[in-house]
Amino acid sequence: MSIVDDFENSEEIAKLPLKVEIRCMFPPDEEQKKKIGQIMQEKYGADSVEIVIKKDPKAADGFNIFVGDDNYDWSTLGRIRQLRKSIQALPKEKDFKNIISLMKEDIKDFELNLGYQQVGEVLTVGDGIAVITGLHDVAYGEIVLFDCGVKGMVQDIRTDGTTGVILFGDATEIVEASRVVRTGRTAGIPISNRILGRMIDPLGKPIDGGPAIGAKRYYPVERPAPGIIDRKSVSVPLETGILTIDSMFPIGRGQRELIIGDRQTGKTSVAVDTILNQKGKDVVCVYVAISQKASSVAKVVNTLKKYGAMDYTVIVSSPASDAASLQYIAPYAGCAVAEYFMDRGRDVLIIYDDLSKHAVAYRTISLLLERAPGREAYPGDVFYLHSRLLERSAQLSDEKGGGSMTALPIVETQAGDVSAYIPTNIISITDGQIFLDSELFYSGQRPAVNVGLSVSRVGGAAQTNVMKKSVGSIRLDLAQYREMQVFSQFGSDLDEQTLTQLKYGSGLMQLLKQPNQAPLTLYEQVILLNCAKEKMFLDIPIKDIPAVKKELLGWFAETNINLCMSIEHKKVYSDKLKKKILTAAKEFFKKYKKLHAIKAE
Repeated sequence: MSIVDDFENSEEIAKLPLKVEIRCMFPPDEEQKKKIGQIMQEKYGADSVEIVIKKDPKAADGFNIFVGDDNYDWSTLGRIRQLRKSIQALPKEKDFKNIISLMKEDIKDFELNLGYQQVGEVLTVGDGIAVITGLHDVAYGEIVLFDCGVKGMVQDIRTDGTTGVILFGDATEIVEASRVVRTGRTAGIPISNRILGRMIDPLGKPIDGGPAIGAKRYYPVERPAPGIIDRKSVSVPLETGILTIDSMFPIGRGQRELIIGDRQTGKTSVAVDTILNQKGKDVVCVYVAISQKASSVAKVVNTLKKYGAMDYTVIVSSPASDAASLQYIAPYAGCAVAEYFMDRGRDVLIIYDDLSKHAVAYRTISLLLERAPGREAYPGDVFYLHSRLLERSAQLSDEKGGGSMTALPIVETQAGDVSAYIPTNIISITDGQIFLDSELFYSGQRPAVNVGLSVSRVGGAAQTNVMKKSVGSIRLDLAQYREMQVFSQFGSDLDEQTLTQLKYGSGLMQLLKQPNQAPLTLYEQVILLNCAKEKMFLDIPIKDIPAVKKELLGWFAETNINLCMSIEHKKVYSDKLKKKILTAAKEFFKKYKKLHAIKAE
């Protein structure tokens, strides 16, 4: 077809009459039809108008007019909605007389508009995805409402005029030609302080069998990250209670520290222990479970309840049985909950368990929306998927309230491959990673933290003075031990110094072992580190070190409580403090060895 033919066809199309569909219970008379025709003719600049009347019981006492995907609701209900919006827009005055006068003034000047809204139509639906036509002004991320009451979120705006929508609910009532309208709002979640201690789904509905949250405030699930001016440096530690992490890979409030490792290596246990350690520290915790088994989530909930941690925790759960669309928005919903408390000056810890499953859910959605696949079939914007989520974690400036959000995202690797697509993406976004080694885990080292591959890019800035000075060269000693251990496997004769170093390193590994749900306080960690640096455990049999460690801490709590409280509250290191710790520890080991010798006899 030539350009001239195209031009002639467009002229012919322009001369066609404008089709105006009127849905009503009682048809308009000739005068009304003429008036409606004139209004639409002027609005759309048409030469002529063709009016089609359809009977619709829903449009009782008025008319519901459609021009393409534009809708003008001239029914009684439509006009009531306009009036309600006008009244809701009034300023919130405390004085009742002021409210009445404002309402009178507003209603006096109130003029009904055309009741305009865009209406779309479903073309196809399936697998939690609906493709609609119409709604030409709809925005990415906007919530749309189907005539059966199901909500969806716009995820794909195409050049052919169609729009891809992910569905949040049962899609069985959505069929071809179902109507869909814009809401003009992005996805949000209802929040209030009453959400603490509750378990909700990604849409904010309680799923713990408790009463409704009754929140009137909505927080958007998608929100720009705080700017540089609104932030300040990470400086306050967020203690996990895990000796290996707090001593060598400290986490600060406002930091993003990745927990990474193979399946069943204790990633969730590290996260749960961190939540337990926040008891009494005025930190709100948010645990986001993405595509987890319901039994796994129930186990976490029971653990938190057992230790009284649910009082300051919110759980956002989207189990494996949920649609991919709900799994996709789950971490953003959890982040919105955390932002609510952060904006009120609170410190928040949020755990995403886990983001590798989140990426799989997003890949599922993208493939169903017919987006071009890239590496490992993930869409090209999968990096942006997580960067816009994790960048929302921050330590806010004092002018912004001084709140913080600390993120501990979890990522699962396959056969320890940290160079895979999703792990490398998230490693590049976060401020460090705690790598859990499956080889260490199966050898009995719990938590199985690989000292060589783990790192915190905040480092000593997020450590207290007493912890920083107590650690010393322990990390370097462990690295040397791992290196010597490799050479010792060849079976060659080793000198006495090397044997001592191997025994010391093996003792350190035993000292760093820690059972689940048993976080250590600051003073307990400082005591153990100072004793380890002085090699006080060197004469203790390797297998007895965990038991001796427990006895040592118990003895300090009974006989040196003032020293323990001084470490816990002052958090300042000095030679005098070190001397007190070592003097008390030597007394314990002297008694222990004496008692051990008596038992041996």
